[in-house]
Amino acid sequence: MARPLLRRLVHRLALAICLALAIPSTFGEVTSESQLKAAYLVNFLKYVEWPASRSTINICLFGRDSLGPYLAGYEGRQIAGRELRIRKVSSPEQLTDCQELFIPETEEARVGAVLRWVDRQPILTVSDVETFTRDGGAIALIRTDSRLQFDVNHEAIGRAGLKASSQMLRLARQIVGGSR
Repeated sequence: MARPLLRRLVHRLALAICLALAIPSTFGEVTSESQLKAAYLVNFLKYVEWPASRSTINICLFGRDSLGPYLAGYEGRQIAGRELRIRKVSSPEQLTDCQELFIPETEEARVGAVLRWVDRQPILTVSDVETFTRDGGAIALIRTDSRLQFDVNHEAIGRAGLKASSQMLRLARQIVGGSR
């Protein structure tokens, strides 16, 4: 009985560290915002359930992306027993194998069209566009008080047929369309 409780506490602590804190290392290394965004994208995969399981899990990067180099180090790692792959996409036809889709702020003008492409598909949409969750996206990465945080659109996650863990929802800065 104590072991599952300890495991849950360790998972919560790890999630809190990875998702909520954006503090530079005490050894003088500065973590870039892009590195933090890449870590968020990978960690979100651990706290969302998809309706069908596959042998791989794909993070797709839409358009003019700048996170590819920061995600490259994660490629091939195991996430929930599945191999992580990173791909660039630019059209609706390329989204079929995506579990997570990142739409960068540089593509803000196309967010509405991309969200229509993935409507009701089991794809977790993430962006660093501040209004992303209000516009119908699932998770928005937000810079506040020199920290990187995230907002969650609970309705968008449900519409995609996905389920976010309560741990992730508790760490969100704000939840649109649902409760913690």
